[in-house]
Amino acid sequence: MATQKPAKVLLFDIGGVCVVSPFLSILEYELSLGIPPGWINYSISKTAPNGFWHRLERGEILMDDAFFAGFNEDLHNAERWAAFYKVQAAKDSNMPREIPPVPNMDGRWLFHDMMTVSTVPDPWMYPALKQLKASGRFILAAMSNTVIFPNGHPLHRKDFYSDPIRSQFDVFVSSAHVGLRKPDPLMYQYTLREINKFARANASSERGRSLGWAAGVEPEEIIFLDDIGENLKGGREIGFRTIKVSLGKAFEAVDELEAITGLQLAGDHPKIPVKLETDKPMAKL
Repeated sequence: MATQKPAKVLLFDIGGVCVVSPFLSILEYELSLGIPPGWINYSISKTAPNGFWHRLERGEILMDDAFFAGFNEDLHNAERWAAFYKVQAAKDSNMPREIPPVPNMDGRWLFHDMMTVSTVPDPWMYPALKQLKASGRFILAAMSNTVIFPNGHPLHRKDFYSDPIRSQFDVFVSSAHVGLRKPDPLMYQYTLREINKFARANASSERGRSLGWAAGVEPEEIIFLDDIGENLKGGREIGFRTIKVSLGKAFEAVDELEAITGLQLAGDHPKIPVKLETDKPMAKL
């Protein structure tokens, strides 16, 4: 049996890994409206690869009124809703057999709530990330499906890469800036090239010499953390080792990183899963 190479690179997703997951916003919104959980993610996934969401994350369209109108239209597709509802009703005998109308949702409000929620650093992973950076033992990289906020938007940053999360990384690959998004295999290939570019450019530094960066980085020397199974599958297909970050339980992934790195990474935040805010009024379909 071949010996596993030591990791040279820790490759992070951002949303749901380093910051609070936007999926929490989605789930709370669905529960508040009495929508079967999963509809919004189903709707987005079924419009791939050229739905409004996906095109925004590849930087092909602007975040403007046309985007929000298109995203809202995607969320209210009757054919997709019927297909989703039938699957859910088959699993839950308490759901009415007759397919109800497509739920009325505010796509613009939902989008901004998701983006706002995911500006908050994850209470477990962010301290671990800072510890990893302080150790200097790994190339820290990020590969994230992102959006570009326009001038005047509350979340707009003139220097995209300067915020407290993004500035932790040696390499940051942003989908909206490179025109690729996970799980497109080209996104993983691009990221691997960028990591190798960084390693070779810094091979003569003290860190680079001690960590063998002149030899470059092979896929099996990369540990990739993401909260979406399809994205992790794409990582495994190129040869990355992977860690799944479960919704509201990033502390489990931090424990795995401690075992792999031999470093003390956990902060002092209690290891208690995040609870949903489900005390909003519950509408019925």
